[in-house]
Formats: sequence, C-alpha cells, structure tokens
Amino acid sequence: MPLVLVAALLAFGLTGTASATGRVDNPYAGARAYVNPEWSARAAAEPGGAAVAGQPTAVWLDSIAAVSGSHGRMSLRDHLDEALRQGADLVQVVLHDIPGRDCGRLNTNGELTFDQLPAYRAEFVDPIARVLGDPAYARLRVVAVVEPNSLPFLVTHVQPRSEATLRCEQVRASDAYHQAIGYALARLGAIPNVHNYLDVGHHGHLGWDDYRAEFVQVLVRAAGTAGSTLADVHGFVANTSNYSALDEIHLTRTTVGGQSILQSRWVDWNPFVDELSYAEALRRELVAAGFDPGVGVVVDTSRNGWGGPNRPTGPNDWTFDVNTYVDTSRLDRRLRVYNWCNQVGAGLGERPAASPVPGVDAYAWVKPPGESDGASSPLPYPGENHDRMCDPNYDGPPRGSNSPSGAAPNTPPAGQWHPAGFRELLANAHPPL
Repeated sequence: MPLVLVAALLAFGLTGTASATGRVDNPYAGARAYVNPEWSARAAAEPGGAAVAGQPTAVWLDSIAAVSGSHGRMSLRDHLDEALRQGADLVQVVLHDIPGRDCGRLNTNGELTFDQLPAYRAEFVDPIARVLGDPAYARLRVVAVVEPNSLPFLVTHVQPRSEATLRCEQVRASDAYHQAIGYALARLGAIPNVHNYLDVGHHGHLGWDDYRAEFVQVLVRAAGTAGSTLADVHGFVANTSNYSALDEIHLTRTTVGGQSILQSRWVDWNPFVDELSYAEALRRELVAAGFDPGVGVVVDTSRNGWGGPNRPTGPNDWTFDVNTYVDTSRLDRRLRVYNWCNQVGAGLGERPAASPVPGVDAYAWVKPPGESDGASSPLPYPGENHDRMCDPNYDGPPRGSNSPSGAAPNTPPAGQWHPAGFRELLANAHPPL
C-alpha cells in the first residue's frame, strides 16, 4: 500500500478498523477513511503536496456518466473496490446532479433541466443505489452527501428575496428539488450501510433568523417527500465547498465604540460569525423540528483555515470603529461573507478528524482541495456558463457597488485541477503543515 495512503489511515485520527456491518451512530468514529487515488496523485505532484496527499476526500458524482466513469476517470464501483483494497471502511460520496442544479448560480448549471426528474431517478440515483447496495461493499460505511448547494437556494434565491432567479422560481414551481432529494434519501436510506447527510449551507448564507427558520421547513419537507422520512437523514453537512471559518476566536467583543458588532458590514445582523456556532444552533432547531436527536453534523474544513501571514493573531482592541474591529480581528479574510468562488488567501483548514467536538461527527474535506470553483474568464468552456462571481474584476451586483468577488485570476472551469490554487491552500494552511 502506498505510504501516503498508510499515512492517511493514521492521520484521520481513526486508529481502529470498523467491524460493524450496517448503520452506526457516527460513521466516522473508529473508521479508516478512503483516500481517492485520483485526487491524491494530483496533490502529490505539486510542490509540498505530499504532506496532505494521503488525506481522505469525497468522491463527487456530478453527472450521470461519472457513476460509470467518464473521460478515463474511475467509476463509483472502481472507488469502492479501491477502498476495499486499501483496507478502508469509510467512503464519502457526493451526489451533485440534481435537476436544475445551481439554480442561483451560472457556473455549473448541470446536465439536467428542472423538468428532468425521471432521468435523475432512473439514470443517476438508481445506478448509484445499485452499486452501493452490492453485498460486496456491505462492510463499508458510506457517507452520502445528497445534493449540496440546492435546498438553500429555495430560501435565498426565490421571491421575495432580492437575489431571486428565474431558474430557482422554476425549480420551486416544479418541486424538483424536494422530489429529487426525497427520492435519493429513500433509495439510499434503504441500504443498511449508507448514511445520508443533507447540506445546510453555511452561516453567511442562511444564518439570519428568518432565513434559518424557513430553511428548517424546507429540509423537513424534502426529507418527507417521495418515499423518504426524516429517519432517512443521518446528519447534515455545513460549509460544503465553502470558506467560512470554524471558530472566530478573536471576535470576543459584542460592542465597539457603542455599536454592536451586528451592525458591522461583515456581520450584517447575522447572529453567527462562524460555522461551529451556526452548525450547533441549526442542529438543535432541526431536532426540535422532528429530526432524530442523534443526528450529527459534518463541517467541510477543506478550505477554511485562513492561515499564512495575513491571519490575525488576536483581537484589535485598539480601535473604536466597529467595522475596523471586525475586519482586522476576523480570521475569515474574504472581502464579503457571501463570496464563494476561488477565494484569494484561503488555506487548508483542520485536517479530517472524527468527533472533534460534541455534536459534530467529523471535520471532513468534502470539497477536494485544489479543484476549481469556476472559470475566471468568460471564455466559452464546454458545459460551463461563466459566473461573474468567479471573475476577479467583478465588483457587484450591481456593478460599481464596491462588493468585489475576491476570486483568484486564471482559474479553470469548475471541478478542474487548479495548481496555483492548491499551492496557495498549502501555504496558508491552518493548522500549519
């Protein structure tokens, strides 16, 4: 077994080998997590990348063809076979091909339109379920992240919200997201060793009280649709493919110069300033709404370390300006909390680990570090519409509103390897490598 893979089995903080067949309370606890050799090889080829090339990352199924393997890439069955060969017993899989995908964005609209639910069921979910249900893989614990960056848009990008889009309105009217996710939860939930986790966005997307309350009801409805029940949801994933800091340890003051930090441009009346506080509070609200009290949360820490020379070492207690205090004390160095595309200055976050804090099943690298969020240039890349939030020169909406995207230049289309971005993540890793 390659040394980087052996290192990963130890680095995940999971020293034992899981022996149970079927569902467990925390699938990460005591498990050896699968290292995707395709990602590992790309990481190891970069200067300094060998330090993290043995870390486990999720396998993304973002098209129908990806399930059976496309363009020379490994199929889902290939990954499961490789997991058995590695001696791993935990595999993380992301389903990311929902009809009308990314209705609130432009960069990766997906291959299925909002009215192609039958194709999603028969050609995407059913083949995945058949592979995962193969008795040959019964001893593997499978974490299935079901359709990230979908349900949150039914809160933030529909009327009467200011960011409403026609595509999200079509998705809402057709009920495509609820029906698709409910079907996936039911099909995968029927497989004893599969653990379904639903995406819950991040604090800078859904932290506000009105958004969060509405989002809880969206999750309840999706989990109770198309044959699914709330019991088919094993947990939730926060910060998927995002950059929000785990714990803003330096934002300790509630008022500065007589003003609440809630009034600052960065916080903007959001009751949460980081992912742990958001995830813990949302988990309590979801349990109160009917989800199992044992549900856990996974936090994606692949790109939220924000280390390097620009990382604050303490709070700025010398200013009386609330915006200056927040902007110079926060770990998250994004220009705006909602910026999401290839952010300049980002770094690897906490290494994957099981049960890091109460209520959190794991810190995991759900988004494979080094894979682009979207192309920086509006060139006509096949299968990708250019999203201006990936353009480093964009400063809207509306243009001229002084809300720059914070995106890196010269980035390839979504999902493609971005060497410069990976090297920056290494350089700014926190904890440091």
